[in-house]
Amino acid sequence: MKYKILMLVAAAAFVLTSCYHAQITTGANPSAKVIDNPWAHSFIFGLVPPKEVNVASECPNGVAKVETQINFLNGLVSVITFNIYTPMQITVTCAAGSDMSEVKDAANGDEDVTIIDSMPGDDVVQRIQEASEAAVSSRKPVYVAFH
Repeated sequence: MKYKILMLVAAAAFVLTSCYHAQITTGANPSAKVIDNPWAHSFIFGLVPPKEVNVASECPNGVAKVETQINFLNGLVSVITFNIYTPMQITVTCAAGSDMSEVKDAANGDEDVTIIDSMPGDDVVQRIQEASEAAVSSRKPVYVAFH
């Protein structure tokens, strides 16, 4: 009898530990830098979320992808604690790229366009059109600066 109850509890624990996975992508190219937090603490079925993951200092070019999931071990801990403690795994992939000064240096100091706040709207449109035409014809970036 005890063996059947133990098997029933084990089966229920296995079935009730569903895996959850959500992925958010920003469209930026991912880099090799990945920040992984396998045990982010949330409580009461996830109603009290884990604290915010601040990766601004570790990802200077922004974030390419954020994944949250409840894997088997996280789910097992949730079942054991009756979902009072509901840990989850958070994985952040930093974006690749470089800051604009490095991009500009690589472009060998190509043309810049400056737009001043006091310019009339027609002049602003004309300057942006000129910048886009210059970029297309030269096949190099043209930087538009707003002052």
